[in-house]
Amino acid sequence: MITIAVLMTMTMAKSEEPRTLTDIANDVKQLPQTVSSWGKSEWEKTKAYQKEGWAEAKTKWPWNQIFKSKAE
Repeated sequence: MITIAVLMTMTMAKSEEPRTLTDIANDVKQLPQTVSSWGKSEWEKTKAYQKEGWAEAKTKWPWNQIFKSKAE
């Protein structure tokens, strides 16, 4: 309930025209999809960041010694 109240307050504060209950109900219905898509995009950004960080870390000592192949 608090989330809905905050959402309604933020939405009303941004718009200059009055919102109808139908508009607010549609926003509430779309909330799970909006949160889900935000979570998925954050997850993808985190995976990319971690992959980049791990690739960089493997090039630095001592990882370059640990992962060096025996043939070298």
